Amino acid sequence: MLSEQAVPVVRATLPAVGGAIGEITERFYARLFEAHPVLLRDVFNRGNQATGDQPKALAASVATFAVALLEHPDTRPDVMLARIANKHASLGVTAEQYKVVHEHLFAAIVEVLGDAVTPEVAQAWDEVYWLMANALIALEARLYAEAGVESGDVWRSVRVAARREETPDAVSLTLTAADGAPLPASRPGQYVSVRVQLPDGARQIRQYSLSSAPGRPEWRITVKRAVGDPAGEVSHHLHAHAAAGDVLEVSAPFGSLVLPAGDGPLLLASAGIGGTPLLAMLDHLAATGSDRTVVVVHADRTPAAHAHADELRSLVDRLPGGSLHLWYEEPGDSGARAGHTDVSALDLPAGATAYLSGPLPFLRAVRGDLIAAGVPAADVHYEFFGPDVWLGRAA
Repeated sequence: MLSEQAVPVVRATLPAVGGAIGEITERFYARLFEAHPVLLRDVFNRGNQATGDQPKALAASVATFAVALLEHPDTRPDVMLARIANKHASLGVTAEQYKVVHEHLFAAIVEVLGDAVTPEVAQAWDEVYWLMANALIALEARLYAEAGVESGDVWRSVRVAARREETPDAVSLTLTAADGAPLPASRPGQYVSVRVQLPDGARQIRQYSLSSAPGRPEWRITVKRAVGDPAGEVSHHLHAHAAAGDVLEVSAPFGSLVLPAGDGPLLLASAGIGGTPLLAMLDHLAATGSDRTVVVVHADRTPAAHAHADELRSLVDRLPGGSLHLWYEEPGDSGARAGHTDVSALDLPAGATAYLSGPLPFLRAVRGDLIAAGVPAADVHYEFFGPDVWLGRAA
């Protein structure tokens, strides 16, 4: 909660800070990487920096947090914070790094806003920053403790046990512990980070969902070849070089979109490679003999582009309460609906909890349709791989 003296200052300056937050974050990252180039080389996603998505996500999260402090002073935007904390934990972020961020972020604020940053303004926004930072530090400490690792020490060596071409653009890698020890426990829907060394010496990191149920002796990730350079540099590297017998650096499992225990009805909706975390949920439900009502929705470009299509059908068939609804932009003779997903056309069970995963336009459309159909916003959860620039964070 903001102090009494900070509230009016933040409220009065929020329009100015919010209006300049895009420029502030651009200056921040420029300063940060100039002082610590290793962070761009080995921690931050160079593709997201090149597109500007990461600065936009930082700007959106800071602005959203500040608004929440003013409008809902007795609560925190925990869904947003949990999503960020899990991503940070998968990268091995430590508490000390928040001090580095603070130094360069506030220098950027002064650069952009100049004399408007009085001591009172600086102190008030310092409170905003540290309220958010300390909340994330606490969440990340808990995540590290639950994973049984020291703060930031999330990496382990795994061996590629098998490789399978799922589609022309998607390959699955089955992973086992390189030392033969059991892999860390995971929850259905979580992801791991994969760190690879690229030809220029950079060690870039990307996140990939575990696409099989927890409790198995191996992990499986499915990597879609991303478009663009440097956006797709890690996926292209894995497609070109990852083979059975190779050793990869992989983090412990993290992720806030996880399937909780219970017996209530579910809607699992995905698009493209976003189907992988929901596959793990379905695999878990099938393996545990669940009789929950489960409505499964998937959208893709074509039947041939749909990775794990046969596995998806098989898993849904194993669920007594399961039903599958497919949309393809070009369905051919697959029997799927043509065009984009329309959940309003489905007979959704009362009280369903929804889990969504896929590209941002898909998430926006499906979430909007569900809320219009009367599903409470609190019961619609989503996973989006990439900087979260979407302010629909009530999901």
